Amino acid sequence: MTTIKTSYRNVTAYVTKDGSEIRELLHPGVQKAGRQSLAEAIIQPGSRTRLHYHQTTEELYHVTQGFGSMILGQQTIAIEPGDTVLIPPKMPHCVEAYGTVPLHILCCCHPAYSHEDTELME
Repeated sequence: MTTIKTSYRNVTAYVTKDGSEIRELLHPGVQKAGRQSLAEAIIQPGSRTRLHYHQTTEELYHVTQGFGSMILGQQTIAIEPGDTVLIPPKMPHCVEAYGTVPLHILCCCHPAYSHEDTELME
């Protein structure tokens, strides 16, 4: 198997349908390998992503910096560095950043993230 490596400084950020700033660290559509994707989402203080869900994608969110809350289905949970949250397919979710520093979240998706699999609810 060929080694696939990316460098953070070479990854250009873009804004997803839910409104978060994303850097695709590894994605099969870019690196041509694997079946999942890994991205960093950044949500600015006082900002909130749009409520959405994915038809087929299961996600893992791992908070690396900042504080906030997450709507996950019918519950709202506090999130902070070190927390990891499982988001099953079809589960409505969004994230809000608190405080004075951006909220940084590593997002692992299987299958890999696609705009087509993202359904906005608001």
